[in-house]
Amino acid sequence: MSGVDLVIIFGPSAVGKMAVGHALCELTGYKLFHNHAIIEPVLEIFPFGSPPFTRLVSEFRRLVIEEAAASDLPGLVFTFVWGLDNPGDADLVASYLEIGESHGGRSRLVELYAEQSERIARNSTPFRLERKASKRDLEFSQTNLLEMDAKHTLNTGGPRTKAEDLIEKYDHLRIDNTHLTAHQTAEQIAAAFSLPADAHH
Repeated sequence: MSGVDLVIIFGPSAVGKMAVGHALCELTGYKLFHNHAIIEPVLEIFPFGSPPFTRLVSEFRRLVIEEAAASDLPGLVFTFVWGLDNPGDADLVASYLEIGESHGGRSRLVELYAEQSERIARNSTPFRLERKASKRDLEFSQTNLLEMDAKHTLNTGGPRTKAEDLIEKYDHLRIDNTHLTAHQTAEQIAAAFSLPADAHH
């Protein structure tokens, strides 16, 4: 068994992770697993950041990645905000990468960067709001975006974080997509990693 390609797309809020992931899946035939696919249903029951919320989101993520890794899917694209300054986040990412590799798959990391002004503009795009109910309170979600930027390291390129020890072990592509469409960004990723084209596309 050749295993499943796991592509993890990370970067700050509203950088375009889900949109780029969606475009990449259209190009490759991979499946998209964006973080809010889990977050939204759990939020219906437990408040964000509460212990039950955190446990359930983490467990569902792991289960989906495990099932995908053991399946005959060609690939899985997983997107989320990675706090590079948070050792717990690095441990989670390491565990997801290990799941893929334990089934003979290949793991790659894609980091998206865009200027904050552009991300604030993207925070209210219809595609984002359609799939992320919790972002529809735009005042709240913009405040959250600014707070996350202030509190956490969400991109490489600044002071080194422990997460970079993990990142450097894998194929890692950093793209400034401030002026790129989701499709242009996805094409760069597919080309850089020589990802297969979807025969049905």
